[in-house]
Amino acid sequence: MSDINARLTKIVGDSDVVLFMKGTPLFPQCGFSSRAVAILDHCNVAFDSVDVLQDMEVRQGIKAFSDWPTIPQLYVKGEFVGGSDIMMEMYEAGELQTLLDEKKVAKAS
Repeated sequence: MSDINARLTKIVGDSDVVLFMKGTPLFPQCGFSSRAVAILDHCNVAFDSVDVLQDMEVRQGIKAFSDWPTIPQLYVKGEFVGGSDIMMEMYEAGELQTLLDEKKVAKAS
């Protein structure tokens, strides 16, 4: 396993919910990342974020790691869920909240 894959495996495994995004939850740097944060906030879920703009190795590596070409990317309990469009579709259908509940993800405090 390459160094970046090992780093990404650790990041994804260390938190119940991880959002790889452009910017931070308080200052997203693109509309898709902003929408992803808003969806997670609406779900009232605790999550960690990784600003891919701060590390080009992570920015490129996460795309290969997930086999998904765009950012943001959501992981729940180590599993890739999707990008902001998939998150929105799942949220609107109630599927995202169901997934978070089934995985017993901690609520935001």
